[in-house]
Amino acid sequence: MEPIVKLDGVGKLYGRKRVLRDITLTVWPGDFMVVLGMPTSGKSVLVRLLTGLETPDSGRIFIRGQDVTTLPSGKRNLGYVPQSFALYPHFSVFENIAYPLTLVKAPREKIIAEVRRTAELLKIEQFLDRRPDQLSGGQKQRVAIARGLVKNTEIFILDDPLVGLDFKLRERLIEDLKTTQEELKVTFIYTTSEAVEAMQLASKLAVLHAGEIVETGSPEELYHRPKREETMRCVGFPQANLISAELIGRNGQLELRSPLFDSRMRLSSHMRGDHLTVPAHVSIGFRPEHVMINAPTTEQAVSFEAKVLLREDLGGEEIVYLDAKGIQLTTVLRSDEKGALSINIDEHVIASIRPEDIAVYLNRCYIGRACISHDC
Repeated sequence: MEPIVKLDGVGKLYGRKRVLRDITLTVWPGDFMVVLGMPTSGKSVLVRLLTGLETPDSGRIFIRGQDVTTLPSGKRNLGYVPQSFALYPHFSVFENIAYPLTLVKAPREKIIAEVRRTAELLKIEQFLDRRPDQLSGGQKQRVAIARGLVKNTEIFILDDPLVGLDFKLRERLIEDLKTTQEELKVTFIYTTSEAVEAMQLASKLAVLHAGEIVETGSPEELYHRPKREETMRCVGFPQANLISAELIGRNGQLELRSPLFDSRMRLSSHMRGDHLTVPAHVSIGFRPEHVMINAPTTEQAVSFEAKVLLREDLGGEEIVYLDAKGIQLTTVLRSDEKGALSINIDEHVIASIRPEDIAVYLNRCYIGRACISHDC
């Protein structure tokens, strides 16, 4: 089996500014590939290159094994859902959805069948006779998505299609998109800046940062074993805790120094590597759910005092923001942690974390896990 979409060293310049650099990405048939990145990371430019609306300045794009780098948009046979609704106000919902098929002069019978099939998938068949100004924002977005999906193709490009929608509507549309992709057995390439949305949708995830894809993998891999600091920062909600630390050499071992932890913290021995130059400035990262509050003291965890700044109750869990020696940290507590949830704002608590939950990054690249000295 060969990739259905492949980008090989793709770059894009706007004037002297390089907005995409050496993008290499492989998408297999049936993937729900989500490209996750902040609003200025280059996601929309990547979409424009894939759809043929722009041409890269370097590298090549392959679709279905064919080099389409300079092929016009209309000859790539892709479904495309843009960010904006871009619905024609004087067209009915039926006519808006059917528009891509009418452009290629599809038979009337086929247009009717495909529009009704797509409308049923997105649960908007009852609105086919209405005009866009008679629809809610969520209904308009479903129509825009349906128009992108009505095309008879196995590859669909969706450029952050749920941006600007409220939380409940996003949740419903996420389920619709997952169901639609599975039922159609097609390939989706989907961009978003929302970490939760990316985790819910993706079968494969690519992290785009400052015009570069820094890491790809399954959502689970990138959440639990991120190899880049940018991945640790972008993937997951709430965001991971990332703080500065220093790596020093002592008695033949690499030791971590941070305002939070004492000298027992070291770098795991299997990643030590004699090639590292010390002292070195590093970042250490750990997930909010790995920070425990007022937990029983154990030799396998390191503890520090913190002040409770804010609590956000989400029902089944609670996000708690802490100040530990001037460093702001985030933790997530489950509703069944009764002792922890009895804390109050401005209260001083003992926070703790297991060393194996702390990832160490040098020059934004993963180099190992922390450990207690006698376990290294």
